Amino acid sequence: MTPQEFVDWYGDGSDGSCPTEQQWQRILALPADAPVTLVNFFKLNESAQYPEGFSGMDVNVAGQEAFDRYASVSIPTLDKVGGRFLHVGPFAGQFIGEEEDWDIIAVGAYPNRDALVALYSDEGYRDVFVHRSAACARQKVLMAAG
Repeated sequence: MTPQEFVDWYGDGSDGSCPTEQQWQRILALPADAPVTLVNFFKLNESAQYPEGFSGMDVNVAGQEAFDRYASVSIPTLDKVGGRFLHVGPFAGQFIGEEEDWDIIAVGAYPNRDALVALYSDEGYRDVFVHRSAACARQKVLMAAG
């Protein structure tokens, strides 16, 4: 896979909903055998914000419901590619550092870079990613590798 193929599938990342081309390059440049951990921070929309013209199911739902639609596929797909969640739960506040406001924290562990790439390459995962984007007012994902 190339960074451009991921951008074609997910978007250019300019709205913060997915990795940018530069971030995809960084991911794909990781050592193939290095474990990867992602720490996801999610702030949910009160009401899901689906893109204009999205159809196939009710779009007049809460951000949490849209996020649940995403999670119903992303969690088993993560397992399928060899990853696992170390923790998923509500944000409880800052311990050290500048205060931030989030709703959900999810820590995912991947045995290697290829498992992470396999998740984002999975057709079913790509299809439900729209629910993640609709659910989130903002998100931040930190990456550790090695």
